[in-house]
Parts: sequence; C-alpha cells; structure tokens
Amino acid sequence: MLKNYLIGLLFLSIATPLLAALPASSTPLEPLPQHTISTRLITQFINDYHYKQTELTNQQSKLILEKYLTTLDPNRSFFTQQDINSFERYQTTLDDALKRGDLSPAFDIFQRYSQRRIERADYALSRLPQTFDFTIDEALTLDRSESSWAVDSTALDEIWRKRVKNDVLNLMLANKEPDDIQEVLHKRYQRIKTHVTQTQAEDAYEYFINAYLRSIEPHTGYFSPRNSENFKINMSLSLEGIGAVLRTADEMTTVQKIIPGGPADLSQQIHAKDRITGVAQGEQGEMEDVVGWRLDDVVDLIRGPKDSIVRLQLLPKESGLDGPSRTITLKRNKIKLEEQQAKKSIIELPGDSGKKIGVISIPTFYMDFEGYRRGDDDYRSTTRDTLALIEALQQQGIDGLIIDLRNNGGGSLPEAVALTGLFIKKGPVVQIRDGKGKIKSDDDTDPLIAYLGPLAVLVNRYSASASEIFAGAIQDYDRGVIIGEPTYGKGTVQTMVDLNRYVRSKELGLGQLKLTMAQFFRVNGDSTQHRGVIPDIQFPTAEQNAKQGERSYDNALPWATIEPAKFTPYRQAGFQLNDVIQQHQQRITTNSGFEFLLAQAEQRHIMEDKKSVTLLKEQRKQERKQLEESHDQRINTFRISQGMKPLEDDEKVDEEGESKEHESTSDALKMVELQETALILSDIIDRQKTTALSKLKKP
Repeated sequence: MLKNYLIGLLFLSIATPLLAALPASSTPLEPLPQHTISTRLITQFINDYHYKQTELTNQQSKLILEKYLTTLDPNRSFFTQQDINSFERYQTTLDDALKRGDLSPAFDIFQRYSQRRIERADYALSRLPQTFDFTIDEALTLDRSESSWAVDSTALDEIWRKRVKNDVLNLMLANKEPDDIQEVLHKRYQRIKTHVTQTQAEDAYEYFINAYLRSIEPHTGYFSPRNSENFKINMSLSLEGIGAVLRTADEMTTVQKIIPGGPADLSQQIHAKDRITGVAQGEQGEMEDVVGWRLDDVVDLIRGPKDSIVRLQLLPKESGLDGPSRTITLKRNKIKLEEQQAKKSIIELPGDSGKKIGVISIPTFYMDFEGYRRGDDDYRSTTRDTLALIEALQQQGIDGLIIDLRNNGGGSLPEAVALTGLFIKKGPVVQIRDGKGKIKSDDDTDPLIAYLGPLAVLVNRYSASASEIFAGAIQDYDRGVIIGEPTYGKGTVQTMVDLNRYVRSKELGLGQLKLTMAQFFRVNGDSTQHRGVIPDIQFPTAEQNAKQGERSYDNALPWATIEPAKFTPYRQAGFQLNDVIQQHQQRITTNSGFEFLLAQAEQRHIMEDKKSVTLLKEQRKQERKQLEESHDQRINTFRISQGMKPLEDDEKVDEEGESKEHESTSDALKMVELQETALILSDIIDRQKTTALSKLKKP
C-alpha cells in the first residue's frame, strides 16, 4: 500500500526551485529532479516507519538548520555571524520545504558555503608566501565548534592567519624544507578551490538530507548512488584495500572503525580515531597530502589491487591535532575471513592452583549464509565454530572459559542468539520493539548446553550491537560474569531501503536510505541503547571512556525499559562478587600493564580535550618532545616489567617516520586485560568451591 501511494506521489507535478540571486562569477548548483523525488520518499518513510516517530514541525526545522550548518562548517571557520543571521529566515520553514520536496533553501545555504570556502582559500594562498614570526606568544584555537561565529570577514582573516601559521609550523617541526612547505600548503589550499568547482548537486543534496536525518538520530542516513555502491562493498567485505571504515571530520579523514581480519587490523598500527593526513603508493611513492580532500577521493587513493603497497601518514589519536605524525606501510588485501573466525587459546595460571583457563576470541558475529542455503555440511558460523572450540578446550581439561568480545562491533543477530544458547538451557535472548510498540523476542529453543562450567565475558567500549545482546543475556541469566568496560551502547535496528524500488523509472539513481526501525531490549527489560552493558567487574580504564560510543552523540535515542521477558536465571545461590572485586582491585594497583593503559587513556583524553595550541616554535617543539619522551618512557617501563628489552631510539621511529614499535608490545598489552580476566575467573572458581563446601558442612 505504501509503495502504491509513493508511486502515485511521484507523478505529481515537480517544480525545480531556483536559487537566490548570486554574483555573476558563481555558477550555482541546482537540485536535480530526482532529488525532489528522493526527498518526498525519505520524508514519507521517516514519518511512517522510523522508530522515533518524529514529525516535521517548526521545532524540528530549527534542529535541521543547526545540524546542516554544523555539518558544513563544524569548526566555524567559513561562515560569519552575518551569514548565520541571513539564514535565520529558514528556521521555521525547512520543515515545510522538505514536505514539498523544495530544496532551494538547502542549495542557497550551500552556495554561500562554497563561496566562503573559495574566499578562505584565496586568503590562505595570499598569506602563505609572507613570513611568520614564531617568537610571538599567540595561540590557535583548534576546536571552534562551541566558539562564537566570526563577526565578519576580517575576523575570519585573523582565524585563518593563525591556521596558516600553524600549518607552516607543523611542517617545520616535521623537518620539511621551506620550499617543500610552500609547495605542500599551496596545493592544500588550492585543492579547496578545486573541490568547490568539482562539487556536484548530488554532493550538496547529500549534505543536506543527511543533516535532516541526523537531526532525528545518529544511525539514520542517506547514501547517494555512488556511496550506495561503496556501502555495499564495505558490507560484503570483498573490496581489496586496508579494511578500515573512514569518515570526514573537520576536513580530515578519520578512521571510524577497523574491520577484523583486514590489513589494518592485522598490522596493529592504525586505530579508530587516528587521522590520515597523507597517502602514498608503493614503497617509494611520493606522499600525497590529503588534508581537506573529499572522502571518496581519499578512499580511491587508499584502494588498490591485492598485494600492492600503500603508505599512510597518520596523526595518532593520542597525539592530538598538533602532535607528531608517523607513517605506516600496509599491503592491500581482501578481508581474510579466517581472521574473523573464532579462535581458541589457553592461559595457564601460575602458582599452586595451576588452573587452565580457556579463551575463545570472537572478532565478529558471522555466518556463511550462502553455504547455509546450499546445505553445506561445513558452512562456517560463529556458533558452529565456537561449539567446536569449546569441545576441544574441554578435552584439554580447562577449569573455566573466557569469551573475548573486545572490539567486536556486532554482526549477525541470529548468531548472537544461537551463541547464547550454548550456555543456557533455553529461553528468550533478546526482545525487539518496533516503532508501533509491538514487541517480539528471539529465543533459544535448543535445550543443549555446550558448556556448564565457570564463564566470563570480556568486553570493552567497542563491543557493540550483537556483542551487547550476548553479554546482556549472559548477565541477565546470571550464567557468567561480565568483565571490562561499559560497552558501546548501540541498541537500535537499521534496515536499508533502496529508493529506486518505489519508482517506475530505474534510471533516476535515487540512492538508499538507512532507516532505524526498532530497538533492542534485554530479557530483564533494560535497553542496551545508550548505556550499553555495564560489567559486573569494571576495569579502571572504564572511567576514562565515559564519552565513548553512543553516549557521545547529542541526539542518540535514550536508554529505556520494557516489561521483562519470562526466563529462568542460572543462579549461583549465595555467591557474591564483593571479595572477588576486592582481590581484583588489590592486584591492579601494582599491575604495570594497567598503569600503562590508564596513562595512555588519560593522555588521549588530555589531547582530545585540548582546545588550543601555542604558535611559539620553541615551546611547541618542547611540548612535542615531552609528549614523545613520556610515551616512549611508558612503553619501555611496560616492556621491562614484562621481561622485554626496552626499545632503543632507532627502533621507535626511522627517518621516514615509520613506526618501529615491536608487535611484541602490542601483543603483551592485549594480554594485560585477558590475564587479569583469567585471574578473576580463577578467584570466582575458588569462591564457588568454598561456598559449595560450606553448604555441605552444614547439618
């Protein structure tokens, strides 16, 4: 019925609106007919099917305008207060324009934005050849997102003078020659103008329509026809590249997510929130500065054939925007599915207990749907592989089992349900509520329990979605102890809508809508949304990550509750974790690994919260030196505590800036939390035995 209605809607007369008058030198972008069609489709889907049930009102119109301006100019470096004042007329009209499919206000604002970008680039190019005095005590505000808009173009000139000065200083501190600095920055600022001239109507439309969708909640979005293809490639994991999801933030390409099993993941040299400032081809190719580039252009540079080399220049997340960069080398490859599969290991604890703790690491919840449909006997899935690993570990005589879900961003919901079923007899695993309030539960119906022994689930701030469903169910059933950091808090369900299915002409290229349609709830009635799963025993790094995940979005759907499902908990009667928590806290006070992780987290937050940077060359040089020395000292203190040799100066970074930090350091750091989890589980086993014996002795 909806489809017929929408098809009828599309054959109404469509008038393409005109833009406001512009200088003769500008060539204004105009919305295309398909943009009007897409807009009407999208607003109808949002109205009828979005979980949040948001109406287009004057209040929503104001939010859309704010989100659009923030999307275009997040650091308030292009628009002036005069521009913002001129846009106020749209505060209460964007809702009506969206309902009509009228995109003229959006394109009017975008055209002004394009003009301002050219003006700023022209100013930067004119200022670049002039000399700077780096002995003047002044600072550049790095984060202007909460600053007032510049009063006028003169105020913007001052902001950009400091920005150009900072760009020059950064390259000076990277030991670039003056001519090279001029060349790199001239290309960077000229590229701003080039990108403006290359911008198409599709780009302007995507900016605006996503501002509208993101004003509702963070996970609803629009993909243009080109970006729809990129999304499909990412989801199929068939692209030959580095295995990283990228996004643009403040004109810099930022790593949003590392895909398990990809070259980036296996290298252990690049992480979420790292910023990519340069890309080079092969071992000797020239490093191309990509600051200010369009995201799809950066992606095209990074992509390439299997086994070819790409070098990336990074600003690590812990270094901040003004910190030293480093270069890493990656060999492009397809995502290795075998690297995404569950793997087992055993931790043999020292001391009198001699306990053997089994570990099953699950990077993602996967299933070979094609093999399943074909009826293959050996098709791979998280649950099937984990079952085989459990059987193998039990044959090796383990005393307890850890399921390691750190950095597991989710995947197949049925697999999360089936995996839970390996540890409980049967019952509901997750409840799902749609936008109409209808609730259904996904249940484990198989009474088989693959493992009855002591169980711990290790999670961190990047454990999301299906990982949270599994961890939440294990916690609700009291089947095991959850250890680590509060999880990501992504508790909503999205579906992809191909807009082309709702029109007769398939040549329009309408793109796709990612639509939030439902919300997950645990069997105890709590949502996993926003709060995530709170571990029974939290590591000290949890306090350092309060702003991570869903909690960092200003308009994320809130935590909520529904009625609990009917389920029978698996209880250890009379057993409390208080003593176990106390033992854990005593251990980590002298644990060099946790000391290092805490220090790293604290440093990262200091850099993330840093609002400004000095433009005094010597002071900046000293600050950078202190940052590097403190990091190196922390690394070596940790290595020595683990019986490893400290890294020499020439082992840390070579003359090209390539990281030489040994994989042994990363491997040892991974084991810090895992080893402590094993000790916690050992303490639990001992407490359970003590509780059981005390009951036997009672008359």
